[in-house]
Amino acid sequence: MTENFSPKKLSHTLSLSSWDLPVTTLFLGFLFGMFLQYARLNRFDTIAGMALLRNFSVAKTMAFAIGLGMLLMQAEIQMGWASDHIKPLILFGIVGGGVLFGMGMAILGYCPGTLAISLGQGSLDALVGIFGGLVGALLFAVVFPLFSPLLGPDLGSMSLRGSLSPTTFWVTLVLLGGGLMGVAFALHRVDPRGWSWLYAAVGLTLLNVVLDLPAIAGHPMGASTAFPWLAMTLTGVGAPSYWHKIAEPGAWEFRFLVGAFLAGLFFSLIQKEFRFKAVPDLWQEYHGGSVTRRFFWAFVGGVLLLFGARMAGGCTSGHIISGGMQLAYSSLLFALVVFLTFLTTGRLFYRQGRVG
Repeated sequence: MTENFSPKKLSHTLSLSSWDLPVTTLFLGFLFGMFLQYARLNRFDTIAGMALLRNFSVAKTMAFAIGLGMLLMQAEIQMGWASDHIKPLILFGIVGGGVLFGMGMAILGYCPGTLAISLGQGSLDALVGIFGGLVGALLFAVVFPLFSPLLGPDLGSMSLRGSLSPTTFWVTLVLLGGGLMGVAFALHRVDPRGWSWLYAAVGLTLLNVVLDLPAIAGHPMGASTAFPWLAMTLTGVGAPSYWHKIAEPGAWEFRFLVGAFLAGLFFSLIQKEFRFKAVPDLWQEYHGGSVTRRFFWAFVGGVLLLFGARMAGGCTSGHIISGGMQLAYSSLLFALVVFLTFLTTGRLFYRQGRVG
């Protein structure tokens, strides 16, 4: 495409500080990875297990984190300590991207953020998923000038806070936040496999609240923008208009994921759980032990996951968790579409292919 740029020009589009590895961002990413790996939320068997309704750890963690986060983040914003970062409701991008993301997450068995953690633990299929994600993100970066007009209509950055009177909003907020935390505990009665999910949920909530402080980062956590940033940095391919859109957040999220990778590596080593593994146990149960088959679908899942994330403008951490805490309409719609597609794909892709 005529809009492609040379890698030599990249250094002129970012400030020098965007290319270093500041300790703060690495440490925050390390905490992100620590919370997720502690509850085993980054594992293929946990995420794919949710798609099969066999493991509710992910659902419990997300419901509690969003419910508690709603209360804490909105209080933080009310006191003037932080600001909203509402993603715009670009209708087809949110819905179409959510469908692709949900399909990719069910097939791949990882999210953009959990890929880095699992790679640190030696999961080779996560590495293949990362390659697929880079391809999907780069493809979106290339077609962005032609594709972006098709993602609308853009209904603007809307949230529940801006749609209700202050009193009605706070009453609704307490009911929603408490209700989601109640859902988490109800799911725990169905799937009572320890309380590590609760500790992880509280940790992720506090991390997101701290990240939103201007002195720390000034925005909630995210992961998927690191993929087009890295792909475009390595290849020099893509639309300059898209590079300028994602350069700064992508550089920050890349550093954040480096910290998450280090957490996965560190804790797997000290717990003596690090090992190279190509085919997860749950995958073998439904699709057999073929490494070629697993790698093929991991790559496909990665492409779908990241192309969908870029269409929607975010992923599990940046859209569903962070956006849900801000009660953004775009994020709530994305979460609904992802959840429905994720469960439907899980049923079709795994249950009908069970070995034996």
